Amino acid sequence: MIILYRIYQILIFCPLIVVSTIITAIVTVIGSALGAGRWWGYYPEVLWGRIFCWLAFVRVTASGHENIDKDTSYVFVANHQGAYDIFSLFGYLGHNFRWMMKESLRRIPFVGWGCKASGQIFVDNSSVSATRRTMQEAEKQLSGGMSLVVFPEGARTWDGKMRKFKKGAYMLAVEFNLPVVPVTIDGAFDVLPRFRLLPRPGHIRLTIHKPIPPTPGGHDLNTLMEESRKAIASAMPHD
Repeated sequence: MIILYRIYQILIFCPLIVVSTIITAIVTVIGSALGAGRWWGYYPEVLWGRIFCWLAFVRVTASGHENIDKDTSYVFVANHQGAYDIFSLFGYLGHNFRWMMKESLRRIPFVGWGCKASGQIFVDNSSVSATRRTMQEAEKQLSGGMSLVVFPEGARTWDGKMRKFKKGAYMLAVEFNLPVVPVTIDGAFDVLPRFRLLPRPGHIRLTIHKPIPPTPGGHDLNTLMEESRKAIASAMPHD
């Protein structure tokens, strides 16, 4: 059975995801160029994320949509189990958002072009002025219900357990006084951990927790990090 599945992945899965990625990038670039970047920078990617899940026989269930409002801007913070975190969040989070991503991803053919056209936020910490430009770009995006998704661990886990959270992931929430929504991702590590090349069928569960609103005096960074980490951990299996 495993052999048949690998043959399917090589002959059908891989070609289809390459084609869908190229088409999604082209559609995003054209749609954004026509002046509707907020729509074209999200909804084609919703379908793209679901295609990745469907083709790999990955079922995604999401709970907690009642905790968020489509017209409110949030900073979503999620644990980072594997590559399918991206596809499951795109496909099933149910809220228009942009990613905060590494500057190096801009150079990936088609993917980088689509990300740039749709207004994804590339993090450039090469200088003080570059960091300032990143913050300015984020401020332009984070309005009118547009949100941001960040992985505060910074990289995918090696063993399925959460890594230490980094403060930089929370700086935009602190700077712009935005509510933070913790999101637990469970199951993506079993589907495609960072040390494997091809996914396997599985079940990914997204838990959208209640927002952590800023206090009248603004967020306290350390408290915000602790509360969001506890919320994410609360929906993880105890083992």
